[in-house]
Amino acid sequence: MKMNELRELTKQELETRLEDLKEELFNLRFQKASNRLENSNQIRIVKKEVARINTLLTEIKMQGDKR
Repeated sequence: MKMNELRELTKQELETRLEDLKEELFNLRFQKASNRLENSNQIRIVKKEVARINTLLTEIKMQGDKR
C-alpha cells in the first residue's frame, strides 16, 4: 500500500494491518530459512510496509491521537 492509502485508514485498522504484516514477515523468514521462498524480494516489500505503518502510528501519536 502507498502512504496515501494508509493515511485513509483508522488507527485500529493500521494496528491490525501491522500485526498481519508481522505475521507474514515471520512466515517469509521461515520459508527463506527452509529454502522454500520463491521471491526473496517479498521480504523487503513487507519490511517497508511495516516501516510505513510504524511511521504513521508515530505521527498519529505525536498529533494527540485524533483518529
